[in-house]
Amino acid sequence: MKRRSALAILAASAAAPVVLTSCTDSAQEEVQEIDAFRQSWDEEITIDVFAVLANYMGMQEGWFAKLVKDKFNMRLNIIAPNVAGGGDTLFNTRVSAGDLGDLVVTTKGTQMRELVDGGLVLDVTPYYPAMENLGRYDAAVQHLGEEYGGLYALPTQVSSIKPWEPSEGVDPTFGTYLRWDFFAEQGYPQIGTLEDLLPVLARMQAAHPTTDDGRPVYALSLFKDWDGNMMVMAKQPACLYGYDEMGFVLAKADGSDYQSILDPDSQYVRALRFYYEANKLGLVDPESTTQNFDTVNAKYQNGQVLLSWWPWLAQAAFNTDANLDAGKGFMLTPVDDQVVYSYGAEAYGATQVFAVGSQAEDPERIAAFLDWLYSAEGAYSGANQTAGASGPRGLTWELDPAGAPVPTAVGEQVYLEGDADVPADWGGGKYTAGASALNTTSVLPADIDPATNLPYSYKSWPSYQALTGNPVQEDWTARTGATTAMEYLRDSGQLLVGAGAGYASSGDDSLLETTRNQVKAVIVQMSWQMAFARDDAQFESLLTEMRQTAEGLGYADVLEADMADARAQSEAREAVVEAFR
Repeated sequence: MKRRSALAILAASAAAPVVLTSCTDSAQEEVQEIDAFRQSWDEEITIDVFAVLANYMGMQEGWFAKLVKDKFNMRLNIIAPNVAGGGDTLFNTRVSAGDLGDLVVTTKGTQMRELVDGGLVLDVTPYYPAMENLGRYDAAVQHLGEEYGGLYALPTQVSSIKPWEPSEGVDPTFGTYLRWDFFAEQGYPQIGTLEDLLPVLARMQAAHPTTDDGRPVYALSLFKDWDGNMMVMAKQPACLYGYDEMGFVLAKADGSDYQSILDPDSQYVRALRFYYEANKLGLVDPESTTQNFDTVNAKYQNGQVLLSWWPWLAQAAFNTDANLDAGKGFMLTPVDDQVVYSYGAEAYGATQVFAVGSQAEDPERIAAFLDWLYSAEGAYSGANQTAGASGPRGLTWELDPAGAPVPTAVGEQVYLEGDADVPADWGGGKYTAGASALNTTSVLPADIDPATNLPYSYKSWPSYQALTGNPVQEDWTARTGATTAMEYLRDSGQLLVGAGAGYASSGDDSLLETTRNQVKAVIVQMSWQMAFARDDAQFESLLTEMRQTAEGLGYADVLEADMADARAQSEAREAVVEAFR
């Protein structure tokens, strides 16, 4: 089976006069190139925002809503496939209706190509001369322009950091994060491998079977909402060993290995065995098969879970100022054989992109809003919370007399405790509830703000570091000799960076897409059954059945395409390293 071939592209000169013809419900309109956006917007509008990563559905509220309203007289109605059942159902339904949204946050590759080919998004070339903030990242913009034959897609997570350097800042995206205080109680046992975590977790759970208020505690608590080509929670441990997914393939960051997830000795099957063994020991939350991410997040907040594969889940939820001062908290825990996957700074932007819908009534205003997201103010305010977003100046931070950023009282609460009440003049409500629901970052938070010469992310500010001295951090530093997780991984040679090449699959043709959807449904369903198998015999039987069923549905065809993509991604990484040296 063949992939849909990319369109032949001739990029127009950015300096040439441009006229865009766009189809709307009423008529075709010609849009002349503009050099500057309007300074005020008299009429309030509400736009539909289709955001693939959003975890909230409805009208944007709180401080971010107020910023957008004050600047653009615009309200954002968030349409979130994650909330509407997950998968591609909502995307396909809205595409079939001819209107995905006025503003679209989607993925490069299959989805974006479908939108361009179907005329559902606009070429924003006429507005680009006015987009001064975005223009600073012209290499990424033009790269996407060449891919799609016009500026139909705008990049996310743009950065001036070299593509072979980690993009994450002080914390990796993935890691083995344990309740460090309980781990210390066990005498800091050496953990050689993923599997060696199990007896350690069993002792920790036995010592703390309930929280202080009597709620059950489990080593692991899983959720289903993010499942796609596979059970997402079974993919995460592979990232501890330098792999990330490309369809049904686990590809090592340095291009040295490619695994079919159904190989009996793959990192994916290894993780399923890990969960199965953990469940036999009573370490897996029995509500894992029915709960969603929000429920799991609440359990971390309550101290009901002992292990997380993500710092931005466990630490953000539990490592409040009060808990840390009391000696309680999650920290990266050394595992001897790990080589943690790190996303290199994306030279051409990340997998997600912004686009303006072809049915938008005021595309200029949306383009102006998008350009603002690439400004320093937008970078501070619009980044997703898991990326270490600092929030807006004046609310969460201010500049000291030397021009360095320092947290305000609200900022200290947000950065140290996870949330805070927002003053009425900033929109009121809780800070986290008012954060950007787009859940997408325009400028990489690890990138440097020229005005302060410090990263946009507060986690790297000296003023924040001065606030975070606590018993947990001090004990962790004493044991590891490092001040941050990334420093520890770098110093111990346990970090593997996938250079940021901005590679995206060209997508499946209709037959391959149908096959993929059938296969992944089987893989996800049976992976969960394997994790909760009653005994070894059932686990092995389910593994055999999963492989045979998937192969009978055409798994080999999809795997061949995914393997080609994984190798092409490695080639793109090699090329981007050469291009930016």
